[in-house]
Amino acid sequence: MPSHYQPIENYGVIGNMRTAALVGMDGSIDWLCVPHFDSPSVFAAILDDHQGGRFRIAPTGDHFRRKQFYWPDTAILITRFLDEEGVGEIEDYMPVGGVGEEVIRRVRVVRGRVTFHLECRPAFDYARATHQTLLSEDGARFDGPGLSLALASPVQLHLSPAAHGDTAGVAADFTLGEGEKVTFVLRRVCSDDQQRPCPCAGEAEDLFRETVSYWQRWTAKCTYAGRWREVVLRSAITLKLLSYEPTGAIVAAPTCSLPEAIGGQRNWDYRYTWIRDAAFTVYGLLRIGFTEEAARFRDWLERRWKVHGEAGWSVSQKGNGPLQLMYGIDGRTELAEEILDHLEGYRGSRPVRIGNAAHRQLQLDIYGELMDAVYLHNKYVEPVSYHDWIHLRELVDWLCDNWKRPDEGVWEVRGGRQHFVYSKFMCWVALDRSLRLADKRSFPADRHRWFKVRDQIYEEVMAKGWNEHRGAFIQAYHTEALDASSLLMPLVFFMSPSDPRMVSTVDAIRRPLTAGGLAADGLVCRYNPAVAPDGLPGHEGTFNMCSFWLVEALTRAGHTDRARLEEARLLFEQMLGYANHLGLYAEQTGYSGEALGNFPQAFTHLALISAAFNLDRALGSLRSR
Repeated sequence: MPSHYQPIENYGVIGNMRTAALVGMDGSIDWLCVPHFDSPSVFAAILDDHQGGRFRIAPTGDHFRRKQFYWPDTAILITRFLDEEGVGEIEDYMPVGGVGEEVIRRVRVVRGRVTFHLECRPAFDYARATHQTLLSEDGARFDGPGLSLALASPVQLHLSPAAHGDTAGVAADFTLGEGEKVTFVLRRVCSDDQQRPCPCAGEAEDLFRETVSYWQRWTAKCTYAGRWREVVLRSAITLKLLSYEPTGAIVAAPTCSLPEAIGGQRNWDYRYTWIRDAAFTVYGLLRIGFTEEAARFRDWLERRWKVHGEAGWSVSQKGNGPLQLMYGIDGRTELAEEILDHLEGYRGSRPVRIGNAAHRQLQLDIYGELMDAVYLHNKYVEPVSYHDWIHLRELVDWLCDNWKRPDEGVWEVRGGRQHFVYSKFMCWVALDRSLRLADKRSFPADRHRWFKVRDQIYEEVMAKGWNEHRGAFIQAYHTEALDASSLLMPLVFFMSPSDPRMVSTVDAIRRPLTAGGLAADGLVCRYNPAVAPDGLPGHEGTFNMCSFWLVEALTRAGHTDRARLEEARLLFEQMLGYANHLGLYAEQTGYSGEALGNFPQAFTHLALISAAFNLDRALGSLRSR
């Protein structure tokens, strides 16, 4: 049987702030974990087309043209199939607001008559577990180990042989005429629940309208009214979809092991929450009016530092530091990495990994992002309490003792620890924001020591992080390799955007890869593994968020250099062209323009929001001069 992997950019995402599903332009749900983002998958055809499991509804035949779009200002995904004889579409969404883990698929025909084929074949526990399939007059039930799913169907289903010959799935063919609709509901059920019938037409319409209303009420809170508003709002909706409502955490992406290069080994699990995303998340959400979401994420962060603080800094992370760099969405600390040998990986990209061993790394930059997030929350949302300050102060004191240590760095390399420049200047950010917060709130602190360490870090970065030969800040001390993370220096106010060293660094990064830079047609690599080995074989695509960092670095320099501001706008609008048809970004873009890596990636959408906000403001100031 031939495999039929869709391009990663062919997918849309739906969700309910507990989990998310990827829906392809062919009408197939190829990724879904139940009940949570980081639960084992029940559909994973995107990682193994033969045995991963899917839930597909599509017209019979291959002659239909396809379109896919979101209902305006919502996370309801419409997949439309067009042909001379008929036009049909599927409305896919997950209800929100405590309804439960449900996927709603309403199929309707707009014009003519269309015959559809349905196939629902779960593969429990990443396709490692078998299950029992039971048919009833109201649909089908799939009972796996510790998890049961029910598919409510208005059409008669029959058993469908799975890849290995057992009756693991169900299928059906049905024809609809113009104006006719049917609704399928896939839900998690308890072992003793009885099969519930499909909602009637009126109930299905009410549920659809309630979901539309929820999302449109939420998007109405957006205060951003500048250029590219639709793009910014779609990024905000995507971030909302990637948030875990019970705790306020935001996953880096809803997927695992989508490759950074086809056939390569750089395949990671991103269904967790990184401390590093803290400042960018709080800043991005606050800038466009989503104060509640920023506050929920800050509350999640608070629980992390309180848990470790109350347990004692010395007992956590086996000596790697007060905080882990990432956690489970429920706050758990153990994220053991495991390889699923039985899955072939997206288009043969092995290994397929779940869990993430990087959670045990030392990454000193996270303290800078954390303290920046706390500072922003104190400034724009709610004052930090003295009880919180006690824990944060202990954390900063620990950093004063440990900032000189080498670490694995922002990119989580697996080739050994180094003195990464990004880690160092983010330690400076931690001290700087802590001092500002202490002064603003008159909190007690060892100011003399904090000032001394902050200045010491700055001087060391200037002396050891700057490479005169390259005319740029480099990735790590005693190297000549460039790193796109240097673009964040002016964004965190470590350097002036117009400082000659910063201008030279930006220019060096923007040079083409063949000329020793990191850019390729406006796209930016995070670093060059051939020059800066990271302990992993192979190569990768360009990092989308790094391109948005470049936009923002040029924007900030544009306050004194109009030409750079115009370059920033050109680059930003060029980057918009690398989104998929729904405005979604994967982690990376390949050299042929294809999406690579986990999808959609929260950090990229956060970087887009920040770049759009600051670029729009700068262009407005330019016009008023």
